[in-house]
Amino acid sequence: MTEASTHFDAAVIGGGPAGLAAAIALAQAGTRTALVARRVPYADNRTTALLGASVELLETLEVWPRCRDKAAALEIMRLVDDTGRLFRAPEVRFSCHEIGLDAFGYNIDNRSLMLALEERAAELPDLVRFDDEADSVVIGDADVAIRTASNKFLSARLVVGADGRHSLCREAANIAVTRRDLAQTALTFNVGHARPHRNISTEFHTPHGPCVFVPLPGNRSSIVWVSAPAEAERLRALSDEDLSAAVEKQSHSILGRMTVEPGRNLFPLAIERPTSFGRDRVALVGEAAHVVPPIGAQGLNLGLRDAADIARLASEAIAAGQDPGTSEVLRRYDRARRPDILSRTFAIDIANRSLLNDFLPLQPVRAVGMQLLGAIGPLRRFAMREGLTPTWRR
Repeated sequence: MTEASTHFDAAVIGGGPAGLAAAIALAQAGTRTALVARRVPYADNRTTALLGASVELLETLEVWPRCRDKAAALEIMRLVDDTGRLFRAPEVRFSCHEIGLDAFGYNIDNRSLMLALEERAAELPDLVRFDDEADSVVIGDADVAIRTASNKFLSARLVVGADGRHSLCREAANIAVTRRDLAQTALTFNVGHARPHRNISTEFHTPHGPCVFVPLPGNRSSIVWVSAPAEAERLRALSDEDLSAAVEKQSHSILGRMTVEPGRNLFPLAIERPTSFGRDRVALVGEAAHVVPPIGAQGLNLGLRDAADIARLASEAIAAGQDPGTSEVLRRYDRARRPDILSRTFAIDIANRSLLNDFLPLQPVRAVGMQLLGAIGPLRRFAMREGLTPTWRR
């Protein structure tokens, strides 16, 4: 198919990992799909922990074999109470081998993942790439008209909005969004360290949020350090030597001497949720559909499940000779995504609040909860399975 074809079954607007995955999944299922997104070099060094069904989806999309050698397996996850409070929770360890897995998932740098997604997208005859940005999205009765920044026009019966927090697609469908800013900022960077991580991801719970050390290939880890905004700014401004010392202290030297690698990113944290995940020929995926703090590695994993669900529902509709952008298809999509997104958002929010709350009577409640999680095998195994794949998706 060439760019001269301007009417499509589906158009994906936005070229991040969730958008590319949605476009590939749609096109691979035989849906005539347009992808409207600029090809831009992936500039930062952030990483993503891909869990459970996310790796399976990328296998199905023929993406994972292209980048697996750039990823580190996550075999054990440790939760460490580093709040220094009167009632502290015991350390909890989750092992993938306890539930019969070789790994919970894999941590990969986003640049390698994006290159693999882009490579696969370029191979699909049913996927047309408009190397451009959407300038306007106008919803009609039978389709959606899209005008790009360079004044190209296309239309589609279904639009997948993968265009981030300030979604043009969400605005076009008049979908309201609720937002709650958190008084926290995440600082992300990568480090090299003297001791091997042994494929163990360690999450230190501090009074200001988690500080997570996630394995990368070799003696390297990615860090997500959540703290108060002023403290995050202070940490980012440190010299490499001073930040290396600070993060080694925060890790209690479990990985030995640390060396900070180039590249630091700050992200103010918020929780965002639209009132609907699909309406008026628009389905929302990725950060257009949900913004959550980086706790439990849920952000992109949710986005990939969004992509899988809308591709499945749209291709089923087309196979049945139906319009993939109808209200019924989008109601099914909303029903499919709502329990997953709401439950994950709630769990992440509660976990985060439990760290920030200094109310003394709540401290033993949290400590006992963590104790039970660590001591009761069936409860621990349930938590592990649920963290990877929600019950209703099995």
